[in-house]
Amino acid sequence: MSEVTTESGLPIKSVYGPQDQSGFEPATALGEPGSFPFTRGPYPTMYTGRPWTMRQYAGFGTAAESNARYRELVANGTGGLSVAFDLPTQMGYDSDHTLASGEVGKVGVAIDSVEDMRLLFDGLPLDEVSTSMTINAPAAVLLLMYQLVAEGNGIPATKLTGTIQNDVLKEYIARGTYIYPPAESLRLISNIFAYCQAEIPRWNTISISGYHMAEAGATPVQEIAFTLSNAKAYVQAAIDAGLQVDDFAPRLSFFFVARTTLLEEVAKFRAARRIWARIMKEEFGAQNPKSMMLRFHTQTAGVQLTAQQPEINLVRVALQGLGAVLGGTQSLHTNSFDEALALPSAKAARLALRTQQVLAYETDVTKTVDPFAGSYVVESMTDDLEEAVLALIQAVDDRGGAVAAIEQGFQKGEIEQSAYENALQIDSGERVIVGQNAYTIDDEEHYEPLRVDPALEQAQTERLERLRAERDDGSVQRHLDEVRVAALGSDNVLYPIKDALAARATGGEVADALREVWGKYVPRETF
Repeated sequence: MSEVTTESGLPIKSVYGPQDQSGFEPATALGEPGSFPFTRGPYPTMYTGRPWTMRQYAGFGTAAESNARYRELVANGTGGLSVAFDLPTQMGYDSDHTLASGEVGKVGVAIDSVEDMRLLFDGLPLDEVSTSMTINAPAAVLLLMYQLVAEGNGIPATKLTGTIQNDVLKEYIARGTYIYPPAESLRLISNIFAYCQAEIPRWNTISISGYHMAEAGATPVQEIAFTLSNAKAYVQAAIDAGLQVDDFAPRLSFFFVARTTLLEEVAKFRAARRIWARIMKEEFGAQNPKSMMLRFHTQTAGVQLTAQQPEINLVRVALQGLGAVLGGTQSLHTNSFDEALALPSAKAARLALRTQQVLAYETDVTKTVDPFAGSYVVESMTDDLEEAVLALIQAVDDRGGAVAAIEQGFQKGEIEQSAYENALQIDSGERVIVGQNAYTIDDEEHYEPLRVDPALEQAQTERLERLRAERDDGSVQRHLDEVRVAALGSDNVLYPIKDALAARATGGEVADALREVWGKYVPRETF
């Protein structure tokens, strides 16, 4: 009989008892919820006072179309918006750029200017709704557009709450929507930390993401280890830029996946909190307990959804969401059942939100803090995960840290190997995927996916033409020159970028100004 293991390859015993709770030394003291090392959650009351923030990740086509979806989600009880941007926006290209052809509005909303951002959030109370933006290399640009829209609506930046993903290191590892080289990217991120500390103090300045690495094939151990290694690099870069750790660390946040392997996922979240608390206290000398808290958003695992019998995904998402809640997430996005086929339909997005509402209001998981505390299996799995994660973080450190390891292809290679092994298990049937390689049906019900109108690209291009014709182009160019000067020197680049955007420069023009100074990152072809 073959050994039973977790997704990370760690052993699972058929029976656990008290003797299994003393395995790995750092786990001997769990502490209390809301107290160091935060194994049992960052807050003492967790969901007994109020549930997690229910977010739905949405964005497609034009700003006006996405705005209509946001209004519907808010009306149906969404407590936080989560914006998906199309690939040209993510890569710092305007919709009329040659490289944007065929991609405008396809995997998210197209945002080229402050005018588009204003349409995107039209009629939404930005001082009441928390907004998360999944944007990385151009994160500063989209954040400043959001600030300008809020200020134009009479809302001061001090009242804005939300998160920008702003995690470029994982782009080099697993996703690919990078623009600038790593050193310049870290400088830009440090500038964002400093800017938000002064101007938008309630904003979470980065969401350090393991989600995309998990979607690329990372195991839970790799997801946590590589994410925390990246986080260490960001903290060190900010300190090197002259910031004090307790001035920016409380606004750091994280972003993880929730898989269907519920027990390991709960243990993963517990281990991640404990490891991060010790890193911040022992390696970086943080004094403020908020600097040691690992607060995170979770999204259910899109990679585990199937195009075959897509209704089964409703069950998967419910289990994944339950794992995130039992693991102590601060906010949650539940995927729509049809996402393996296309952009979510309105009905599917509403069902995904209803899944969270059932978890929050029809179960008893919110009635007590940390339901799994003391579980023989979860505590032992947490110990095993922590030991494996620390070993992998050390492997990254031995290669010179996250950036040096990225340049050596270490993280990417480890994830690709895990993805390959997973694919072999699915192909052989060793790993059962219901509806895909087991319990299949011959006649699949036809499903009509949501499609983006190809005419929107032309409409978006025409909006850009009108914008450029109506604005003061001389003023725009002067402000873009100021962006270049700041990029060449050591000044915070966000201030001149904001002025350029206010003068109606486009996101692509700002990105081009920085490209001219900082260059573009070109990955090594072979390792």
